[in-house]
Amino acid sequence: MKFDNIFTDDSGSKSFAAGSIIFEKGTKGEEMYVIKDGEVDIFIEDCRLETISRDDIFGELCLIDQESRIASAVARTDCVLQAINKRRFLFLVQETPLFAIRVMKVLADRLRRVDLLLAKWELEKATRSAGT
Repeated sequence: MKFDNIFTDDSGSKSFAAGSIIFEKGTKGEEMYVIKDGEVDIFIEDCRLETISRDDIFGELCLIDQESRIASAVARTDCVLQAINKRRFLFLVQETPLFAIRVMKVLADRLRRVDLLLAKWELEKATRSAGT
């Protein structure tokens, strides 16, 4: 199941020019996004975590836990995004179980990548400490 197959109309579409800030870490999130066209960089501070593209989602955590954004999103290229607010998100989760499973898979994949990055960082830290 592709995310963009769910959205056949353009209601909720937003365009961002390359370099535009889509949202910043620490802000309250009211919606998540599906990339319809273009690429988006996800940052924590000055560290780029990933670049995501067409049919990827981002910003979903704020709809799940109602907490502030944990990362910033910046348009890498000109892009068109489908905004999904809390009401629409809950409807999709309830009425389209494959949507919910796909969101959970994205979350699991990101958690695994962060876990690997932390393990690598810890290994590098231990290696540096052993060398001094």
